[in-house]
Amino acid sequence: MEILYEDNHIVAVNKTVSEIVQGDKTGDTPLSETVKQWLKTAHNKPGNVFLGVPHRLDRPVSGVVLFAKTSKALTRLNEMFRDGQIKKTYWAIVKNRPPQPQDELTHYLVRNEKQNKSYAYDVEKPNAKKAILDYRIIGQSDRYFLLEINLKTGRHHQIRSQLAAIDCPIRGDLKYGFARSNPDGGISLHARMARFVHPVSKEQVEIIAPAPANDALWQAFSL
Repeated sequence: MEILYEDNHIVAVNKTVSEIVQGDKTGDTPLSETVKQWLKTAHNKPGNVFLGVPHRLDRPVSGVVLFAKTSKALTRLNEMFRDGQIKKTYWAIVKNRPPQPQDELTHYLVRNEKQNKSYAYDVEKPNAKKAILDYRIIGQSDRYFLLEINLKTGRHHQIRSQLAAIDCPIRGDLKYGFARSNPDGGISLHARMARFVHPVSKEQVEIIAPAPANDALWQAFSL
């Protein structure tokens, strides 16, 4: 487990592909429990360790995940995520070149609970939620493009569905139209950075997660 940042109120971890942030029906050990055990051992804490989960990443996605070590930090982080005060930057590897080198995308997303999938439309639909992001091309290889993405809203599968809507499905993302799965079962979407004002100290915090070390394509782009 790679710890990216820690103080008295917050701990940030670089989540790997296939890890779940919180427990679910699979029964697999969640990242939150692994972090709890690490805190208990690293700080020699007796009894139960408090760890709050203010946000999550999809299982096939890697990158920065923030946890709260105190109830005060959890309450404030929850508010900050809800109000869009935590700026998140993502990297995505796609096969097709986007229509523009950089652009802002606006769609209306309709979530299908049974399929666990969101559908992106150019016009408003019943029960749709407006989704906005901006992207720019920051790298290119023989076959792929590396995009940097900044979210303006936080919707279910927002990046995955919006990029698929412009014919740029993320590498390995079968659910959103990519032809093949990745060897590790994940998708090439990485939560690269979180930037925010600390909920307690009020200092500016910037946390950067290195790209997956076991993926040659990520490493080629990251050099």
